[in-house]
Amino acid sequence: METNFNREQEDFELQKIASKKVVKLKAFYTHVIFYVAGLILYILKDYFGLPLNIFPVQYLNGFVMCIWTTAFVVSAIDIFASLKIFGEEWEERKMKSILEKKEKKQKWE
Repeated sequence: METNFNREQEDFELQKIASKKVVKLKAFYTHVIFYVAGLILYILKDYFGLPLNIFPVQYLNGFVMCIWTTAFVVSAIDIFASLKIFGEEWEERKMKSILEKKEKKQKWE
């Protein structure tokens, strides 16, 4: 009975981690869409000379695009490098370690 509870608890924790990953990926893909749209508008405005003087587009310049590109690259590295370095195997080992420590603590209390 106790092992079934532990398995359910472990599954719940893994589901929480997976849910957080999905939320981060969704936010990243939304960022990709806005970044590509901003990049296209910036290129049209600065390199092709289109008069795009509507509110947010009028402030797109090289400095803003440099900062936005840096933020985009950092975001991509954060998501994809962390998925490579801290992959599923690492998460499972860490989760088991945490649950084992919790079980040992509960047994001795």
